[in-house]
Amino acid sequence: MRAAVLREFNKDLVIEDVPMPECPPDGVVLKVLACGVCRSDWHGWVGEHPRIKPGQIGGHEYCGEVVEAGPMATYKLGDRVVAPFILACGKCPACHSGHSNTCPDQRLPGFIEPGAFAQYVAVPFDHNLTLLPEGLSPTVAAGLGCRVTTAWHALTDRAALMGGEWLAVHGTGGVGLSAALLGKALGARVIAVDIVQDKLDHAVGLGIDYGVNASDGDVAAQIKKITGGGAHVSVEALGINQTVQASIDCLRPLGRHVQVGMPVGHTATMQINMNTVYMGNLALYGTRGMPAHRYPSLLALIEAGMVDFTPLIAREIKLSETGRELAAFNGPTPPGVAVITDFTA
Repeated sequence: MRAAVLREFNKDLVIEDVPMPECPPDGVVLKVLACGVCRSDWHGWVGEHPRIKPGQIGGHEYCGEVVEAGPMATYKLGDRVVAPFILACGKCPACHSGHSNTCPDQRLPGFIEPGAFAQYVAVPFDHNLTLLPEGLSPTVAAGLGCRVTTAWHALTDRAALMGGEWLAVHGTGGVGLSAALLGKALGARVIAVDIVQDKLDHAVGLGIDYGVNASDGDVAAQIKKITGGGAHVSVEALGINQTVQASIDCLRPLGRHVQVGMPVGHTATMQINMNTVYMGNLALYGTRGMPAHRYPSLLALIEAGMVDFTPLIAREIKLSETGRELAAFNGPTPPGVAVITDFTA
């Protein structure tokens, strides 16, 4: 099969013919129908992700059709399914308590084992997969990827965002824009923050209430003025010190900060003003991925027409263009996300 392989950090991926994946006894092999290109992939591409080494096939935002099923598989040939990026064992205390995204025995195609920047991908623990709804295209389903699922878990299971509350989202890349759109669907009043005016205009055009350009000065002061005291919930979607502090500073008393952006490599250790947390009685939440059992709630929201993620997909690309999309994350990115839909070129 064809795959886009990381051979050198910060270099274009190499399109190679590689062996077909072996089918796990407790899983399936999927023909990849679509795969998103994510900032988490970029962290590995530049060498900041500790688990990703040269030789890796990335890609963790995928949906596909079952072409081979193991003897203990949940799904059968021909099923079209979408995957969370964390595949949990289903047997440990974390899984039994509903927190499968913290499973200590989790499997991670695209990070440790071969991912979906390829024509086929092996998926162990296939009980984590969810059938693709008939009305949802594979392209949009892959675009949900880790960005929409992570945002859904962050807002509903971590921050418990309520209708009528103010939500600030720092960074309007894939996961940030997803959080903003989901916040609106949940009835919140939403402020998007970025340094790229085109991305803010795009967000406001999709129904987001306010766009704040961080280049215009004190972000927290601007948000507190708009909200009359600060956001109830603030999502940091980049993973860098400056936006983390802005996210904490913009909260009103008893506000909730949710760390969605991945702080790895040189950004992993940060300095924040803990006195702000102390004086404001603030809550800080970490979040990563989404428990697989939460997929139906997210897909039901989409099927009911309460949120449309079609505008999230900005570019459908060829497998050979994946490296170009990763390189684009080196600077401010244009609005929307890229999804690989052509695996032959």
